[in-house]
Amino acid sequence: MQNPKAKRLKKSTSQEPPLKKKHWTNKQRVLIFCSRGMNFRYRHLMQDLKTLIPHHRAEPKMERAKTLSIVNDMCEVKNCNKALMFEGRRKLDLYMWLSNIADGPSVKFAVDNIHTMGELKLTGNCLKGSRPLLSFDPKFSESPHYSLLKELFIQIFGVPDKHPKSQPFFDHVYTFTILDDRIWFRNFQILSEDGALTEIGPRFVLNPVKIFASSFGGLPLWENPKYVSPAKYRRHMQLSLKKDKYMSKKQQKLRAEANKPTKSYDLNPLDDVFKQLPTDDDVVV
Repeated sequence: MQNPKAKRLKKSTSQEPPLKKKHWTNKQRVLIFCSRGMNFRYRHLMQDLKTLIPHHRAEPKMERAKTLSIVNDMCEVKNCNKALMFEGRRKLDLYMWLSNIADGPSVKFAVDNIHTMGELKLTGNCLKGSRPLLSFDPKFSESPHYSLLKELFIQIFGVPDKHPKSQPFFDHVYTFTILDDRIWFRNFQILSEDGALTEIGPRFVLNPVKIFASSFGGLPLWENPKYVSPAKYRRHMQLSLKKDKYMSKKQQKLRAEANKPTKSYDLNPLDDVFKQLPTDDDVVV
């Protein structure tokens, strides 16, 4: 009887090299969270971005008493090297922060014209976790601050290859277009290879406010000279309405003074003195 320990495994005669499993090398992790003071539409937009960015990590709401510098510690605990934070003001205004945690920079945007996927109900669709193509306007190469924003968008919105939560194909495209000194974001499904597209959502417009040298702070590298805060704009509109109301009343008063007759009716003052007394026939019982 042959000893089982004496058995030897047959050597493989195949000359094909063993398949090497491709590793996940681009380990970008984005921390997505928000501060308090946001309404439901802003929270829905944050959920849409979490769906579009499979390499994200979630975090509960940040308290208002905490400063923005605490975000760096939160990212370090979560092992994230990028951050996307939504900051709400008075439940009316929304700001978005994009930051490179290690060495900066960080950018503050004012978010306008928000339309979530639930509101739009468009016909486009894509597989959850699939990788997107990023399409940028040629104007991103004309200015240094736009080139910096382009690189930050690539590192945050671009899904790393071989990510565990991603799919190994492209079926949608993100477009970043510059118009009126603002960045317009759109998400389209790729229908066919000839370039046919249909929109998925969400939609929003980013108005860059300021670029900082460090993560959530530091020296300002660039500031938008045309930016007007929403609170200041609303105050200006209120004062403008009050001014228009005051001017309207003043014009009505001047118009009434101009149309006022200078002479009343021609009346004889003796008409009231020599008045005929009523007779018995004039009295009605």
